[in-house]
Amino acid sequence: MTSSDQIVLQIVPKKPGTRDGVGDYALNLAKTLSADYELTTVFVAGKETSSIKDGYDHVILHYVNYGYQKRGVPFRLLSILRKLREDCRGRFLTIFHELYASGPPWGSAFWLRPFQIHIAREISRISDACVVSDEAMLKELRRLTPDVRASVLPVSSNFGEPSFTPGQFASRDPHRWVICGGTALVEQSVRSFRSILSRIPEFCLPRELFVLGGNDNPAARSLLVDLTNVQVAYRPQIDAEEASQILSTCSFGWVDYFHQPDVPSEVILKSSAFGALCAHGVIAVFPHHGSLISIESDPLPGPWFIDARAIELPAANDRENVSSQIYQWYQRHASSKQRAHTIARALGVMTGQDRIS
Repeated sequence: MTSSDQIVLQIVPKKPGTRDGVGDYALNLAKTLSADYELTTVFVAGKETSSIKDGYDHVILHYVNYGYQKRGVPFRLLSILRKLREDCRGRFLTIFHELYASGPPWGSAFWLRPFQIHIAREISRISDACVVSDEAMLKELRRLTPDVRASVLPVSSNFGEPSFTPGQFASRDPHRWVICGGTALVEQSVRSFRSILSRIPEFCLPRELFVLGGNDNPAARSLLVDLTNVQVAYRPQIDAEEASQILSTCSFGWVDYFHQPDVPSEVILKSSAFGALCAHGVIAVFPHHGSLISIESDPLPGPWFIDARAIELPAANDRENVSSQIYQWYQRHASSKQRAHTIARALGVMTGQDRIS
């Protein structure tokens, strides 16, 4: 099937442009699908789904259960999707940004989990293909729906994807660090960064720290005021181009993403902040030891960490090589072009590589 004049309906929890991670993901996908495959996107936010008319060639659902219903059980959405599947003349693709929630017995997520699982399973069954962000989620999806057709696509950078040659990583200052992400992630990362700052080895001891993204947060600002011997630049609500320019000069990034240290490290692949670090060849460092991050038996270097008991970082003379490897891994698995190519194929749209082969 060629892509000429085809229209893709993308269903998102919130319309793009509201500094929402899923909305940014959908918007960036739409831009690449348009530029590379001549596919036109129409966006519909969750609260508008009841008014969707037919006439679309393909449907892409961005599924985050709490994005469509405050308790994570969007049964009404499920009935709308079944009708859309009947009316859609092309393919129905679901991008699972989340399958279902989990929590302690005193929280609603614990008691509603069976219903959340049921909805995720039913959505996967009506989908021609599915996309998840990491191998752990793929394994769980296949447990729910054994015959599902699914691909792993890590979340791409929302702060640009510049091109680098291997030699460009050598000129970076190993003492220049960055923290980036949304408001909550930035604050959590800054808080733990303070606690490990004195443990960072001399060869990469931070002298400059850039804190990028999220909303202006007084709590984050207060945590940054007295960092010893570190020049700090706090840039909330920074635009993507400027953030990319800064990231392109940094060697290390601190990421405190996990609320629990026993979560598989590959879950970080659903973070656009982590995607931004990888896209710029910045070495991500975590506050605790983690498990291997890999896609299709292709491991990402690391993971690297600093905690109260141990430190695992690249050797000083290997930093350039590790940065280059991270950047190349991102290009193979997580770039916006790779994502659009995989999704175009899942929609049955003939890509350039398909035509050549």
